[in-house]
Amino acid sequence: MISLKACRYSRLVAAFPFFVSLCFAQQSFLPATGDVPNSTRAKPEISNELRGDVYMARKMYREAIDMYRDGPADSPVLANKIGIAFHQLALLDLAKKNYQRAISLDPKYSEAINNLGTIYYSQKNYRHSISLYKRALKVGPPSASIYSNLGSAYFSRKDYKRAIECYRVALKLDPDVFEHHSNFGTLMQERDIEERATYHLYMAKMYAQSGALERAVIYLRKALEEGVKDRNKIPTMPEFASLKTDPAFVQLLAENPKPL
Repeated sequence: MISLKACRYSRLVAAFPFFVSLCFAQQSFLPATGDVPNSTRAKPEISNELRGDVYMARKMYREAIDMYRDGPADSPVLANKIGIAFHQLALLDLAKKNYQRAISLDPKYSEAINNLGTIYYSQKNYRHSISLYKRALKVGPPSASIYSNLGSAYFSRKDYKRAIECYRVALKLDPDVFEHHSNFGTLMQERDIEERATYHLYMAKMYAQSGALERAVIYLRKALEEGVKDRNKIPTMPEFASLKTDPAFVQLLAENPKPL
């Protein structure tokens, strides 16, 4: 006679294959490590610097400064970004202080050196800004924005020859350098030039010579609308030789827009 204990054991042995198959079946329905649903994944932590960048993009500069200040105190990048935020608030003394701090933390930080140059440029100290732009180009890689700033400083000193040389280098490095409008990165690009009509005429000439005819016409229209001198000489200027048969150029000269 088989004991009750032995009977139970035999039943467990018989059922063992079923339990094994069931375990494998359940395992096949579990998601792989890389397929964990988004709701159960650990969300990456957002740094204060990234939060500050978001505030900058939203033009919430004071909030951005608070976020950047919560980061490492010895970071030249954060010091530079704080400077840019103050720059956007037109608090130039505080911007200058933070640019200088970024440079003291990293003497070869070309972006901060350039940004310090834009402070002196805004104060019409073009000589000092030129020296800083040159220094930035010396310690860092070639930068279209810095060459553009250097050209603007020369232009403001009426050194048009050197200005155009710098602009051409900038255009070669980045064909869209003069169309950029955002200052939310780590490098400021100067756009404030007093002689707007003359500046736009030179830009039109440069674009025409580089083959960017559409942009040349756009800048030439700006020059005319701003009352550029010697407008009657434009059709015979050698820089616009490639535009003589361009319909947009011909139409612009026919319209002869008056100063706004």
